Amino acid sequence: MPELPELEVVREVLERRLLSRRIQRVTLAPKGGPLVVRDLTARGFILGLAGESIAGIQRRGKFLVFRLAPSERFLVVNPKLSGRLQLCPPEEKKAGPVHVVLHFGDPPMELRYVDAKTMGQVYLTERLQDVPTFEEMGPDALAVSLDEFRSRLRPLRGEIKGILVRAPFIAGIGNAYADEILWQAQLHPFRKRTSLTPPEVDRLFDSIGSVLRAAIDQVRLQMGDNVHLKPRDFFAVHMRSGEACPRCGTPVSAITANQRITNFCRTCQPGGLLRGMGSAR
Repeated sequence: MPELPELEVVREVLERRLLSRRIQRVTLAPKGGPLVVRDLTARGFILGLAGESIAGIQRRGKFLVFRLAPSERFLVVNPKLSGRLQLCPPEEKKAGPVHVVLHFGDPPMELRYVDAKTMGQVYLTERLQDVPTFEEMGPDALAVSLDEFRSRLRPLRGEIKGILVRAPFIAGIGNAYADEILWQAQLHPFRKRTSLTPPEVDRLFDSIGSVLRAAIDQVRLQMGDNVHLKPRDFFAVHMRSGEACPRCGTPVSAITANQRITNFCRTCQPGGLLRGMGSAR
């Protein structure tokens, strides 16, 4: 799943390459297009985009928002588990199953929405509040203050990793970066929020900022303008089961719980395991 660092770099690239450029036409794949496209304007997705220009691009959590002119409508991309964008000349090889293409001219360029599982959505809307779950998001993970973080965390009672990936708490963190943040903070992912001390809460907040900002720098360096890439070879623990922890050398553990794989170091992130979590290595 693309998370905040990848999408922030994608936003930077697309803003630099597409700002003020006019959409000449739009094509939808007959099979996948209708599955991912959502026209919330009742004007028609293709007709509503053709002739519009990209007036601005923002990221909100794990959404990308394209502001259109002159209509003042929005194109909103929620890539979810497997969606991504590809910006390239028309002759370039497809990065995967393409469901939506925005065609730009002079020079010819395509912005493709690629999704192997057709799980994401691409919305055309006049009001961002009409996009499902958009208004439910909490503050962005890179914009929340320490005081607000403490205040939002205080009433919650669940496991700390489950809280981190919950968009109504703070937006932008998914499974992969939650693992990295908790490793950096030296907190066991399945500890209850109520067990965290005030210094641990502050350490968690600091780790969110440091991990995400460092990841943005790494992604920017490795991705370049190839926005369909998802570089993650710099991770410390996520998807590194059995490899040595970069901090202490203990083999990285993996637990399958809540339909996701969690990676952590048993030495650096002590806390014990609960029954019923699934398989552990």
